[in-house]
This record gives sequence, structure tokens and C-alpha cells, in this order.
Amino acid sequence: MVPSVPALRIHTANDAPVRADGDYVLYWMIANRRSQWNYSLDRAVQWSEELKKPLLILEAVRCDYPWASDRLHAFILQGMADNRHHLSGKSVRYYPYVETEAAAGKGLVEAFAAQASVVVTDDFPCFFLPRMVRKVANRLSVKCESIDSNGLLPLQAADRVFTRAYDFRRWLHKNLAPFLEDAPQEDPLVDFAFPVAEISADIRDRWPEASDELLTATPKVLSKLPIDHQVCPAGLNGGTSAGSQMIHCFLTDRLARYADERNDAENEAVSGFSPYLHFGHLSAHEVFARIVQREQWTPAELAEKGNGSREGWWGMSREAESFLDQLITWRELGYNMSWQNDNYLQFESLPEWAQITLAKHSSDPREYLYDLSEFEAAVTHDEVWNAAQRQLVRNGRIHNYLRMLWGKKIVEWSPTPRDALSVMIELNNKYAVDGRNPNSYSGIFWVLGRYDRAWGPERPVFGKIRYMSSLNTVRKLKLKGYLKEYSG
Repeated sequence: MVPSVPALRIHTANDAPVRADGDYVLYWMIANRRSQWNYSLDRAVQWSEELKKPLLILEAVRCDYPWASDRLHAFILQGMADNRHHLSGKSVRYYPYVETEAAAGKGLVEAFAAQASVVVTDDFPCFFLPRMVRKVANRLSVKCESIDSNGLLPLQAADRVFTRAYDFRRWLHKNLAPFLEDAPQEDPLVDFAFPVAEISADIRDRWPEASDELLTATPKVLSKLPIDHQVCPAGLNGGTSAGSQMIHCFLTDRLARYADERNDAENEAVSGFSPYLHFGHLSAHEVFARIVQREQWTPAELAEKGNGSREGWWGMSREAESFLDQLITWRELGYNMSWQNDNYLQFESLPEWAQITLAKHSSDPREYLYDLSEFEAAVTHDEVWNAAQRQLVRNGRIHNYLRMLWGKKIVEWSPTPRDALSVMIELNNKYAVDGRNPNSYSGIFWVLGRYDRAWGPERPVFGKIRYMSSLNTVRKLKLKGYLKEYSG
């Protein structure tokens, strides 16, 4: 029996009833695209066992979502292939669907739900997913629940938006401990034994199941889909297996260097988890569990009082605490904002002081001005910035420290702060594998003052917004090899 999913993680998406005479429980997988460490799957299994119904997992991908490209599609399709492999020996029916032309998948979820006793889906507070879930759930005649499996802290646990990481960290020190005792099941299907759900011929004919060949996501396969073929795959394999390998490599090699070398441009000691967390191929709970195992840690080692400091509260090694501050404090700070603020993408979501100082300097003369096409093509006068942009286009990410400089310079070289915000969102969401994510937007808006404070001296263009220069970056980091690798 799978333990109950905590109530704080369950959101009822409509007012329809559970239908006892349905044929199966439907798990509509849209964000937690994995078969392990997944509260949504736990909840679906729980419903199956309660209603004594088979479980059907529908994982679909549209071709007309914003910024749809070979890069993003390949990562998603590889994850679907992984899920098919992992679920092939289980007592569930997994149905992957890949839309081959715009709107071809319209009505798919409703058709599956028409035969379901209850529908379970994922509660992801960003991009087009919340709007899609609301729209579909309201059309269903059967109960629909969305389940929060985003982070260690349930989205509903905090009743306010935090404007600084320090304040959120202090709040976590006082409130996170009870939630550390809860975690989704590593494998909720290990003892699951129900007949495999049957799917009507009408559904299979109208919305054919994705073939193994389609899920290979080769260039030949991707070329047949109506998506952006100019944004090529980034050289990362999507899926839970690749994400698990990333965990292994990080724990055995890079974590020991993380606290001191995460900003080293020549040998960057980052985790690489962000794309896998974004697409749901990895769970923050699994990553945390592996850290706990490595540290041989228990909650009894937590400090009695936390003062908001980055280190010391966990009672772990320095490198582990440094990493957990990124995984939990900074990552979940973005989820806190996007879940509670519908305008998290708008300029007006910035702190009042930031809006005031940026408005005051909005008409300041700019020494250099570039438009979106020039930024995208990395043809500015600054070779450090150009290298960061080329890395984004080529690899789907930017070096940790240079990502901040990348954003600051877009502000400096754009006609207005609002123009800069539009450019950052467009380039990040188009090219970054982990874009379109609450944590990703935290980084973009941090450039304009979110989660930061006023800085002096007041400068042209920036006002009291934190300033960064390429010259100081070159002095701070060893960039010779980086600049050579991403030269024009």
C-alpha cells in the first residue's frame, strides 16, 4: 500500500465527482515526467487501490507550445522513451502521444477522461501548464486533482511571497523540518498488481501511440515535426536514466568541489540537474535523498535555531550545505513566487524600489544599443558577453557566473529595462534547456532587482540596481579557455 500523499500537495482542479463505474484511473503526466519519486504517481496508485481500478498513464507533448524546437522536443521524447522502458514490466498501461501537427491532440485528454473514474495530473506553477490544466479540468465530467511534487516544501505551505532569499531561508529554518520526513515513493509500482487498462480503438486510431522510432528523437524524426529546427539539440540526453547518471557523477566527482569551484569557468563544478528537474525527469526529493545518504545525515542534526545563514543549519559538510542552498532555498524561492503571483512574468512584479530606480534612469544615454537579432547572433562589442551567448545557443546553458553578467549587459545595452526583460525572456526560453521555469525566471528578474537590494553608488542606466562589468569578470575568473571554446 502506497502511503497517503500529504494533503498540502493535493489540489482539487474541478468540482466533478469520482465516477465509480469508470474503467481506470487516469494519470495525465505533464510536468513530473518520471515513474519514480513522484507524488502524482503515488496519488494515482492510491486511487487505483482504493477504487480497485487499473492505472493508465498518459504522457503527451504538443507541437505548438511556445518555443517548441528540436532542442526541447528531443529532451522530452527521450524522457518518454525512458518512461516506456521503465514501465514496460509494470502492471500499468503507459500511453505516450506525440502531436505531429498543430491541434491534432485536441480532445485527447477529454477522450481518455470519459472512461476514467478519476483524473490525476501534475501541479506545476509556471509556463502554460496551469492555464492548460484549468481549461481541461473544467471540461471534464470526472474529478480531477493536480498534485504538487515540485520540491521539498509544498507550494501551499508558505502563505506569503518572499522578496529576499535571506527571509525565505530564515522561514525554512523554522518551518521546513517537518516536511523532511515526507517523500514520494522511490518505486510506487513495485507491488502494484492490477490488470492492464484497455484503450478503445477509437482513441488509438485518432491519436496513435508514439512509436519507438518516434521516441528516438533523431534528426530525421524531428525534421518531420512542425517545430523550430534551427534550435538544435543541446547534446544532453533527456530521461530519468540520464538524470540518475548525472546524480552519480555529481556526487562522486563535483560535489566535493562545489562550494569553491561552482563558478570556475575552466572546470565548473555544477550539478547539471536543472534541465532534468525542469522537465520532471529528476525529483528534488531523490536528489536530497542521495545527498542525505552521502552525508550519513539525519534530521536530528539540524540546528535548533536557524538565523538565515547559508551554512550551519543543516549540520552537513560545507559543500553539501552550499548545494542544498541552491537546490532548496533558491530553487523553491522561485516556485513560491510563481505559484502565488500570476504576474511573476511582468515587469510590475519587481520590487517597488527597483521599478522606481529603473524608471528614473530609463532615458539615460546608452553607449551601446543592440536589438534582439544582434543579441541572438552574439555580435556585440564585448567578447565575454558574446561567448556566453554562444554557449547558450550551442549548449542550452550559460556558465553559472557569466549568466548573471549576460543579463546585466542586456540591461545596459537595451533602450529600456522593459526591452531588456523581453530580450532575456526570449533568448533564455528559446535556447536554455531549463528555461520556462520558476527558477529560470528568478535568475532573469534578479538581474532587474528581484530578491536583491539597492546598491550604491547610483549609476547611469542601472540606478541602484546591482552593476556587473566584463572587466571585473575577466579579473575574477580564469576565462582564457572558455573564451577560446566559445569564440566566434
